[in-house]
Amino acid sequence: MKILQVISSINPKGGGPIEGVKQLQVPLQALGVQVEIACCDAPDAPWLATCGLSTVHALGPTRMGYSYAPRLLTWLRENAPRFDAVIVEGLWQYHGLAVRQALAGTKVPYFVFTHGMLDPWFKHTYPLKHFKKWLYWPWAEYRVLRDARAVIFTCEEERLLARQSFWLYRANEAVASYGTSSPPRNGDELAQRFLVANPQLQNKRIALFLSRIHEKKGCDLLLDAFAQIGRQDERLHLVMAGPDQTDWAAILKAQAENLGISRRITWPGMLQGDDKWGAFYAAEVFCLPSHQENFGIVVAEALACGKPVLISNKVNIWREIESDAAGFVDDDTVDGTVHNLQRWLELDTKSYTAMSQRARQCFATHFHIQRAAERVVEIIRECRP
Repeated sequence: MKILQVISSINPKGGGPIEGVKQLQVPLQALGVQVEIACCDAPDAPWLATCGLSTVHALGPTRMGYSYAPRLLTWLRENAPRFDAVIVEGLWQYHGLAVRQALAGTKVPYFVFTHGMLDPWFKHTYPLKHFKKWLYWPWAEYRVLRDARAVIFTCEEERLLARQSFWLYRANEAVASYGTSSPPRNGDELAQRFLVANPQLQNKRIALFLSRIHEKKGCDLLLDAFAQIGRQDERLHLVMAGPDQTDWAAILKAQAENLGISRRITWPGMLQGDDKWGAFYAAEVFCLPSHQENFGIVVAEALACGKPVLISNKVNIWREIESDAAGFVDDDTVDGTVHNLQRWLELDTKSYTAMSQRARQCFATHFHIQRAAERVVEIIRECRP
């Protein structure tokens, strides 16, 4: 089987969609699937050389925003017949419309991963942007979803929420839980290297946030909550790791200064590779109090490292976390975040160790990427003509 994944950009700062593509590549290949990627990046984009993906067709540069790359449509029409299926990764950019137009009238089926981009949180939080999407929805994105052989959601919660954003909605729905691969085994070594690179974290109890620095991630809630519980133990330290695409970090740092906790927060920026895994292994707990989170690959990564997760009930995999007692779940509010942190601090050594073991088991049961790859192949085979 040959699959083409089409995405607007493979820039790692894009977060979940490109990370999901990367995670799926190896297990798909292990199943005998040949994978190629088409994107709207310019051929000289700096992240192409370090993306770690086998075959990438960069068909940019883009024009006029919207990741509009005229070469993409031409390339798809010429090359799509080489593939058994095409997967559109994400919505609201030109690549989805190009796939629909290129494959119309052909025998090549296409599938769509929405990556949480139909979550009604965006509708309520950004009403003006939602209005603009409404103008675009009927003649473009609605048709992209309607004509897809299947629209794939990464969990049941995401599938149900997607129906609430636009009344004109029609899709052949399927669910394929996302996840991540097993983490490096040399966790102690990676943790020590991370601590050497960040000596201010030595002998600290680290609460780790690792995601985009973005309003929807609840970073401000975490700062307020940490200020309330921090006085209970001077060893507590918060690491806020991730790319800042909206220049929100400066506002958050000012908030931390006003709260009197700036010296107890480290801002390492975006972490990748061994640095990322070192941060996970060095941490005692992982925090993500998001207002909206489609899946949260970083949550799966934390579980894989045996770290209890403190998440909001707006992270769509919260039910699995709660049922497996692999962390704590509460509302996406300051009080809810405080409650999660407080319950973590009240764990004794035996209880924490047991929760850490349950975290690893939760990952193995629900979120190993091998299971996701098998499900994607199954969906494609079921839906092919």
